[in-house]
Amino acid sequence: MASAAEQMAANLSWGSLGKAKELRQRIWFTLGLLIIYRLGTYIPVPGIDGAALRNFMEQAQAGIGGILSMFTGGALGRMGIFALGIMPYISASIIVQLLASMVPALEQMKKEGEQGRKKINQYTRYATVALALFQAWGLAVSLEAGNLAHDPGLFFRATVVITLVGGTMFLMWLGEQITARGIGNGISLIIFVGIVAEIPTHIAQFLAQGASSGSTLLTLGIVVMVIAVIAFVVFMERALRKIHIQYPRRQVGMKIYDGQSSHLPIKVNPAGVIPAIFASSLLLLPVTISTFSGNQTGPIMSTILAYFGPGQPLYLLFFTAMIVFFAYFYTFNVSFKPDDVADNLKNQGGFIPGIRPGKKTEDYLTYVVNRVLVIGSAYLAAVCLLPEVIRHQLSIPFYFGGTSVLIVVSVVMDTINQVQSHLLAHQYEGLIEKSQLRGKRGKPGVAKPKKAPARR
Repeated sequence: MASAAEQMAANLSWGSLGKAKELRQRIWFTLGLLIIYRLGTYIPVPGIDGAALRNFMEQAQAGIGGILSMFTGGALGRMGIFALGIMPYISASIIVQLLASMVPALEQMKKEGEQGRKKINQYTRYATVALALFQAWGLAVSLEAGNLAHDPGLFFRATVVITLVGGTMFLMWLGEQITARGIGNGISLIIFVGIVAEIPTHIAQFLAQGASSGSTLLTLGIVVMVIAVIAFVVFMERALRKIHIQYPRRQVGMKIYDGQSSHLPIKVNPAGVIPAIFASSLLLLPVTISTFSGNQTGPIMSTILAYFGPGQPLYLLFFTAMIVFFAYFYTFNVSFKPDDVADNLKNQGGFIPGIRPGKKTEDYLTYVVNRVLVIGSAYLAAVCLLPEVIRHQLSIPFYFGGTSVLIVVSVVMDTINQVQSHLLAHQYEGLIEKSQLRGKRGKPGVAKPKKAPARR
């Protein structure tokens, strides 16, 4: 028999959105901040030669330029104040989370509750500033080397660094505000909006090229492939491996409660899109500097650009290895720790049938997660690499990125789940208020008892 919460979720209607005032305010607040972000992508960095930049980005659009422009919402192509995007914060947060699982002091800080979480967030901000400074300085030097600056020099580099770092910090603040006072995860929504904003332009370019070249069947095949990849991603992101959990009978006072059974859900992809994002951010940094440096690159950067460019064999091999590594590393150290799960089950009195609590349960969970991650990491690598190979082989003019597809699908699913949770909470509060009012009025059809005469 379904529980009351499940019945309420099944009867949930999107028409109740108009009655949820708080949810509407959160949605409007989120949309307002995302509009501010989109406007900021059109504010240029001072000292950039706009005509030379446009010519350069048109030449690089089919390569790394198109990739980076899509991830930054077009801000890099226009060299806006948000050209670095939110990627420094993403990289810093992942690095801090990984360090927190390896360094005992940081791990103890995570267990301190709200105070420890604030300290870790502060360390993440410091790491974001450091990474943004490094990337902004490299981008400023690359712009000078590519003859894209009006007045090259130290003042130009300082201006670019201050502007880009300030833009990244402002985006980080926007993301935190959306998470706290809006709907959905703010950082993920910023990346999502940046990707979605560039999709119509690239689709128009792709269809125009398909019509001019006469390859209608190829165009239809690519469209069908994209739809199939999206459906496959949705299916895999919702796939679970359920482990049966049994709870023994317990006695509370004079009552004896029967044992209950439940299940422990393990996602086929416990790490989510984190391995793809982290691998992409690490691979795009040296290639970005090499691309903006143009013909003035040194031998090291030239070698990196030749062997680690998008679509190259070493790039694909290194990308696959990083995705698999971070999928396992992030899962066992951040998202799903078998030792913590085994301890929690033991403390709650739960056990896996046929498996002894404690070390045996931990070993069993590790065994199951290892087997599940074989499918999960292979799925991530396939989704990320298939578009890369097709784009390189067929010379598609825009980036059908597997990472972008993963981000878009994951963010949409997470945001919809949060909206449904808010609607469910609003419906539950409405039922509570109705029951309280009904209790005050009394049950219908039942006469109220007459008051006894007052004694004199």
